[in-house]
Amino acid sequence: MESRLLGRSGLFVSAISFGAMTFGGEWRFQIVGQTGEGEAERLIDICFDSGVTLFDTADAYSNGRSEEILAHALGAKRHRAIIATKAWGRTGPGPNDIGASRQHLVQACEGSLKRLKTDYIDLYQIHGFDALTPLEETLRALDDLVRSGKVRYIGCSNYTGWQLMKALAIADSRNAERYVSQQIYYSLAGRDAENELVPVGLDQGVGILVWSPLAFGMLSGKFRRGQPDPEGARGTLAGAPGGIDRALVDKITDVQAEIAQARGVTMAQVAVNWLLKKPGISSVIIGARNEAQLRDNLAAASWSLSDEEMKRLDEASDTPRPYPYTVQKTVFGDRNP
Repeated sequence: MESRLLGRSGLFVSAISFGAMTFGGEWRFQIVGQTGEGEAERLIDICFDSGVTLFDTADAYSNGRSEEILAHALGAKRHRAIIATKAWGRTGPGPNDIGASRQHLVQACEGSLKRLKTDYIDLYQIHGFDALTPLEETLRALDDLVRSGKVRYIGCSNYTGWQLMKALAIADSRNAERYVSQQIYYSLAGRDAENELVPVGLDQGVGILVWSPLAFGMLSGKFRRGQPDPEGARGTLAGAPGGIDRALVDKITDVQAEIAQARGVTMAQVAVNWLLKKPGISSVIIGARNEAQLRDNLAAASWSLSDEEMKRLDEASDTPRPYPYTVQKTVFGDRNP
């Protein structure tokens, strides 16, 4: 498994990482997966054997059960793992039990440390933007957590480009800890991140961690033109960012299938491999409900798409860019390659 630097930090992470959102199966996460402690141990062992070092979870996943099961599965191997978790989600009924305020982040961090059975979190991420809390407050609270030794690196998730850039500017101006990573939705079926988030990541040295690389299963090979959707698909796709353009997905999966058949690999591997070859990607987070899914997704790191195959996939998944990118490309293209 290839190791890559996480942004401009000195921390190496595996090119493919494991997402533990399938652990627990409580509340709305039942449809995602219901992996218990026994199966989780097996999946984690497979990850280690394959060279995976980064394991991602969040306090919001199954009301904290994901963190607890991950801790159990890691056991004595915790020192070999880079644990990434997130805060923002509701942890109680009170008005301060949600968001990115200092009050909530300090309490949330203590809760995650307890559930993860560890005295430090390798990468602590803000799960989403909090418009009610000044970024200065959020960043200072995170800086304090790093200085206290409870957190080693910080990152964000689901920010817009301007929100990320503002956060970085505030951190720089105050000599505070900087976001080293951003966890974002990015896939062949959802390339909006290429407008703002990928460019700011490349410019500012913020590593990209990709969530839902298979576009909520749409690129897994289970959704094909003219065939009925698999059972339970409607509930899974309900939370897809920006919705799902089925005509676009059909166009993409046609090319995916041709490449997969020619190479003797699965369509899921093609989708993950495409991301691994994109600039700015530190790690692609994969989830798995069972051993077979995990082994198949991990195999995407064992080969590489050709330039011609990348071009075919780029063309199939291309969509019109919004203003001002269209103008920058057409009118001012000589200075904006």
